[in-house]
Amino acid sequence: MEMRRDIFQAIADPTRRAIIALIALQAMTPNAIAEHFDTSRQAVSKHLRILAECELVSQAHKGREIHYQLKIDKMKEIDQWLEQFRKIWEDRFDNLDQLLAKMQEK
Repeated sequence: MEMRRDIFQAIADPTRRAIIALIALQAMTPNAIAEHFDTSRQAVSKHLRILAECELVSQAHKGREIHYQLKIDKMKEIDQWLEQFRKIWEDRFDNLDQLLAKMQEK
């Protein structure tokens, strides 16, 4: 049984997060991406394959080259998941602000 990868597996690896940051600005070839890392072209290709399986990147063929670009809409899944925690954090910070204000009054 093959498990489907999800977006959180894609961002779990620091190299993949760095690749995402690189291609968020502009589409790049695997060789251009690999130049930014102290790793093999094959390792970068593996990371790109995982990002593609998670539907975070798309490929555009330009002549004989393949350019990878970020599918920014897919990043919304991460934001939506984090949103549930954002409310908790904001509530805790508000409670801390209130506590500090009370302490300063005394």
